[in-house]
Amino acid sequence: MKKIAILGSTGSIGRKTLQVADNFPAEIQVLALAAGRNRELLLEQVKRYKPRLISVHREEDARWLRDKLGEYREVEVLSGREGLLAVAIFPGTDTVLTAISGAAGLEPTINAIRAGKHIALANKETLVAAGELVTGLARQYGVSIIPVDSEHSAVWQCLNGEDIASVARIILTASGGPFRNFSPGQMAGISPAMALKHPNWQMGAKITVDSATLMNKGLEVIEARWLFDVDYDKIDVVIHPQSIIHSMVEFVDGSVLAQMGVPDMALPIQYALLHPRRVDGSVPGLQWPVRDLTFEEPDRERFPSLALAYEAGRAGGTMPAVMNAANEVAVAAFLAGKICFTAIPEIVATVMHGHSPQQYCSLEEILDVDSRARRKAAGLVDLWRAR
Repeated sequence: MKKIAILGSTGSIGRKTLQVADNFPAEIQVLALAAGRNRELLLEQVKRYKPRLISVHREEDARWLRDKLGEYREVEVLSGREGLLAVAIFPGTDTVLTAISGAAGLEPTINAIRAGKHIALANKETLVAAGELVTGLARQYGVSIIPVDSEHSAVWQCLNGEDIASVARIILTASGGPFRNFSPGQMAGISPAMALKHPNWQMGAKITVDSATLMNKGLEVIEARWLFDVDYDKIDVVIHPQSIIHSMVEFVDGSVLAQMGVPDMALPIQYALLHPRRVDGSVPGLQWPVRDLTFEEPDRERFPSLALAYEAGRAGGTMPAVMNAANEVAVAAFLAGKICFTAIPEIVATVMHGHSPQQYCSLEEILDVDSRARRKAAGLVDLWRAR
């Protein structure tokens, strides 16, 4: 039986993971849950899955939960950083599914690795900010980093049994988001409500905006570099609006393997948790014949975030962490109505181009760089608002 902890249990990936657990009660046991501020949903999850430990962001919500637990008072309730880290290293779990949004997932993931936990990774920012450190620790502690993102799961499946030296390139697919046909003039008028309407996927707010700017695909490029140990020159992005082919691998002999499926995150989550077995999890299959699969090049002028991610990845060192931090601040400012859509990549580019990348050796160095980049980006948000 797989015994898991979930970081981000009330988010879209966390909820979907629990649905997968519902389908396989004899295969997956949930021992610990960490959530943000959705205490009502976390309370429901406690009553349904009976974990031994839960954590929330605020102590006031932890007190509320302790008061409401009733017959479930044996569940330990923690809060804040201490609680999050406790869930990440909870004794008895073998796998931690990391679904926290943003760089906040980095520290608990590293702690989980040091505690010998396998990582089912849905938090791409962990490898973006500190890919070299995280993958090195995974090798040191003998744990696996299992991709949960649909694109990286697709690549992982296509590479099954293949020699990585035979890979000519990895091709990550992107839906293109809701604005791929917008003119440059239309881009500045995009509102948060418009950006949160993804055409194919139901996701959290931050990742949905990242998908609309194509930064999400840029983050996935950097993640793929560390997951599969390939150079950036061997990682391409193609727009595939139907989201049926989740990614592809081209080999040196010219063959291309593609992984296809309905756009439902239950599939990669189930594969990550039950690998190498494939079992019926009640996810609907594709309706055949599948028609009108189309592909196009991403427009890097209208969507400069993708180019910025390649630039940051190739610069290496602390640059990807700086890019990620600036993007998180800019996306939050856009969602709060403080800046326009097109200001997101402008702020990211300004922060990046004011930074000289350095090599790093520790989590503390990454967290320091992350903090300084956030302050710089916040200052640029204030300047943008004052225009």
